[in-house]
Amino acid sequence: MAKTTKQAKKTNEVKPTADTKKKKPEVTVKATPKTEKIIKPVNVDLGNDADRKVIKHIAVAGNIGAGKTTLTQLLAKHFNWETHFEDVENNPYLYDFYQDMPRWAFNLQIYFLNSRFKQILDIQKGNKTIIQDRTIYEDAQIFAPNLHAMGLMSTRDFQNYTEIFNSITGLVSPPDLLIYLRASIPALVNQIQKRGREYEDNLRLDYLRRLNEYYEAWIAKYKHGKLLIIDIDHCNFAENAEDLGSVIQRVNTELYGLF
Repeated sequence: MAKTTKQAKKTNEVKPTADTKKKKPEVTVKATPKTEKIIKPVNVDLGNDADRKVIKHIAVAGNIGAGKTTLTQLLAKHFNWETHFEDVENNPYLYDFYQDMPRWAFNLQIYFLNSRFKQILDIQKGNKTIIQDRTIYEDAQIFAPNLHAMGLMSTRDFQNYTEIFNSITGLVSPPDLLIYLRASIPALVNQIQKRGREYEDNLRLDYLRRLNEYYEAWIAKYKHGKLLIIDIDHCNFAENAEDLGSVIQRVNTELYGLF
């Protein structure tokens, strides 16, 4: 019987060893903080990537009456962007241009070129996100060539204008996103009549049609950056909340969107 008792004691002495084995997972838990330290640098790297995606310049392009100003205002309000508009009311040449295009074409184009050049310099120097009504490219690649082709700007003036534009091209950066408002001639005429600007009463249909052709040729070759095309014949963002929501979603996707 004594031997049996000793054997029982030996058996009891083994049990603490089993308990010790159960405590081993606690050692593994202590290593968890080390795992967290390894993950932290990955999170920091992702944050730095996001910081590099700074959006500073969105531009809205399109023919006369396409709705550039309206869309600029609506997007600026939604995204809390600052606006840069085309100077129409204070333009000293615009009214005269529509009365006598050959006489004032060069003056008007130089005024617009200088105005938009200063806007872009301000955008590049600043830290805010700016949405711009019309681009500097439209002046040089659509309006001036069209005026020259129609005989409304002399070859001498057109060459002078083109040289000035080429001189400043290297000093400006393209927009982070260009939004092009595509429109048919009837849609443009309808918009122009709605806003009722007196100086636009003399606009000829062939003038709008030629501008549309230049716009389409320009957009087909646009390679400066991201491009979003909105067909205003089928998207009434000015009066339809659902259409505006669709435009906002597309803009958001282009700028921040899918990875």
